[in-house]
Amino acid sequence: MNKKYNYDLTKLYNGLDSLEIEYNDDKIDKLINFYEMVVEKNKVMNLTGITEFDEFVNKHFLDSLILEKAFPQIKNNISVIDVGTGAGFPGIPLAIIYDNAEFTLIDSLNKRVNFLNEVITALSLENVSAVAGRAEELGKNSLYREQYDLCVTRAVAEINLLSEYTLPFVKVGGKCIPYKSHLINDEIENGSKAISILGGEIDRVVEIDINGTDLYRNLLLINKIESTPSKYPRRPGIPKKKPL
Repeated sequence: MNKKYNYDLTKLYNGLDSLEIEYNDDKIDKLINFYEMVVEKNKVMNLTGITEFDEFVNKHFLDSLILEKAFPQIKNNISVIDVGTGAGFPGIPLAIIYDNAEFTLIDSLNKRVNFLNEVITALSLENVSAVAGRAEELGKNSLYREQYDLCVTRAVAEINLLSEYTLPFVKVGGKCIPYKSHLINDEIENGSKAISILGGEIDRVVEIDINGTDLYRNLLLINKIESTPSKYPRRPGIPKKKPL
């Protein structure tokens, strides 16, 4: 048991070590403080169904941080946008560990973004900003459109839909990496046309599991090879009704 906290941090340390992620006491403190803020806020608004510490470590912290295995450039001074961040995953854990990168977290619900701003202030996360808005609208806004080296998302949606939500934010030469929890051959086949229309090209799929957990992820690496046509993303609601 850690003397500073009433948690056994063994799974957190072992998981970070398994992923070969560098950390220090300050970053561990921020992760735990974030956990406590999520659990407390979860009492009054629905942020997550996972509140037990070890499960939270596996399914939120380590699951968010598997990115480095597929994209080691996350350690560099790059710009990252997390689309549909919800309670801050994967964006907040990534921002805590990789404080050289700049993160923008977007979510459609104001109350979730208000919570994220509380987290940003409480944890002094100077490399993070949170924005309320729909991806279809922000993806048209010149402040965000094609401004990022990397887009990440853990949103649950098919690749053809996710691509229209995410690729417009990525610079030519950048990457979009959706986190997927299952074999995605069919999704890739169904989504390849949409990816191409939106200026992307599939690079590869990286399969990741974490020792000592049941976590298994497929990270789909999509290269942005040309600008997204100006008519995309389409109006809010249209991509979901009529996926590319």
